[in-house]
Amino acid sequence: MTRAEAKERNRRALLDAAFQIVSRDGYRARLDEIAARADLTTGAVYSLFGSKSGLVVALVADCLRPYYEEVERAVPAGLDLLEAVDAFARYYRRSCDAPDALSRLSLQITLLDMALHDPELGSQLATSVRSQENHLIALFTGRSHHGGVVTSQQAHRLTTALRAVFVGLSQGVPLGLAPGADEQYFADVARALASGVSLIDHDGDAP
Repeated sequence: MTRAEAKERNRRALLDAAFQIVSRDGYRARLDEIAARADLTTGAVYSLFGSKSGLVVALVADCLRPYYEEVERAVPAGLDLLEAVDAFARYYRRSCDAPDALSRLSLQITLLDMALHDPELGSQLATSVRSQENHLIALFTGRSHHGGVVTSQQAHRLTTALRAVFVGLSQGVPLGLAPGADEQYFADVARALASGVSLIDHDGDAP
């Protein structure tokens, strides 16, 4: 094994261990326990991630990156905006039934708790999430809608609205708090939000 391969193996082991420990313990998660589960020392954490906060931020990016890559595959080019958000919504709803849905929900709630206890970490997590959401903004930008083309600013505002609604719904589905929220329901909600997207930018100028 080369040095680079060993480094990546250690990085992967720490991220997997952090997922388990952070999901369970939140801001009380201990670096020594994470390192022990990965069969490494805390020195490896500092070497690879710089700090506990760095490890947590990397964990968020690690979880979100494949998710947004799958979204891009689920929403092909050539669809107009309403068709695109429909496809996105149906994918999002299916992810609520994935085998790891509950563990990911647990991590999501835990990370929110950690952000509330550590404002600096919260700021770092917000930056990480926004950088990943740029993939979704790019996915909606340039699509046809109401005889025009969706701008990046409009796609940004739509993404913010979709995230707010779907995060709430995706928390309710596995907990049994959103009865009847099937794929069609998610798609109808997404289409309703996208239908309200005006082709006039926020500053009042037409694109």
